[in-house]
Amino acid sequence: MLISPSILSADFANLQAELDLISTADWAHVDVMDNHFVPNLTLGLPIVEALLKVSPIPLDCHLMIDDPDRWAPPYAEAGAKSVTFHIEAVKDPVATARAIRAAGARAAMAVKPGTPFEPYADLLPELDMVLVMTVEPGFGGQSFMADQMPKVRAVREAVSRHGGDIWIQVDGGVSAKTIEQCAEAGADVFVAGSAVYGAADAIEAISTLRQLATSHAH
Repeated sequence: MLISPSILSADFANLQAELDLISTADWAHVDVMDNHFVPNLTLGLPIVEALLKVSPIPLDCHLMIDDPDRWAPPYAEAGAKSVTFHIEAVKDPVATARAIRAAGARAAMAVKPGTPFEPYADLLPELDMVLVMTVEPGFGGQSFMADQMPKVRAVREAVSRHGGDIWIQVDGGVSAKTIEQCAEAGADVFVAGSAVYGAADAIEAISTLRQLATSHAH
């Protein structure tokens, strides 16, 4: 059960300090948005390269961008340990996933709430993680979409059939109120933004989320 706090909810003027705040987490989730694939602009490769030099934990880069075929591998080459592309944006998912892996990172595929998983189940041999979005990507602080839990279950069943070390990540509205149902559905990597950065004590929030997820593990 891995906790990956999203720095989308952090203070962008003090990112090094904000990363140090979550040093007990397993990953730091970095939302890269290009104002094309999603209607928001956050940060890109130069800032990720700077974060890689100071982060106490590995970076989990979620690319909500057009043309990930071109742009995803450089994030892995820079040192991100997990790189996620959106299936709705990628042209050649197999080549892109292989390029991410060849650069030393885990390759992940994300699906938006309106995108079914089943048509892409045959990509599992190329993937290390599947991200099921539990909000529409673009902005932090949105409400959790419980109607995505059947999709998480479907991914878990497909992963169980396939075998291998493939993680299932949920991202969007994950909090102490919602993480248990995610874990019960089969998720094992949890992105939490405002639930961590909006808490009085980020370390305590991470610990609480991890305990809740572990006690409700699939």
